[in-house]
Amino acid sequence: MTAQIRNDVIVATEHIKAPPEVVFPYFTDPALIVEWIGDRAELDPQPGGVFSLDMGEVVARGAYITVEPPHRVVFSWGIPGNDALPPGGSTVEVTLTPDGDDTLVVLTHRGLPSTHIGNHRAGWEHRLGRLRVEAG
Repeated sequence: MTAQIRNDVIVATEHIKAPPEVVFPYFTDPALIVEWIGDRAELDPQPGGVFSLDMGEVVARGAYITVEPPHRVVFSWGIPGNDALPPGGSTVEVTLTPDGDDTLVVLTHRGLPSTHIGNHRAGWEHRLGRLRVEAG
């Protein structure tokens, strides 16, 4: 798993030993997303639908922007009460590309304030590693 910062954009990649059809629901199904990234989720995976994720004391709030199963999902991301990164203040795009029987996951997080980039890069590295274990 690698996560790089390019022009204040986080680009994280992970190889998962499962096809995109198996991996995609881990970004849209509340029961599956909490297996790798959170404790509680309220998700309505359709454009404009709720994206709400609790990760211990940290929470993320936003909305789904694009949902194209099983290859692409885009949602907004922010933190309630955080003026620098309010709910919906940044955008996460996930593309799932078949690689034989496996999937290449590319997660791109745009619009983060510079003070949040380092923590989010480390967080995505850790969490996508957990996704590899859960989905693969």
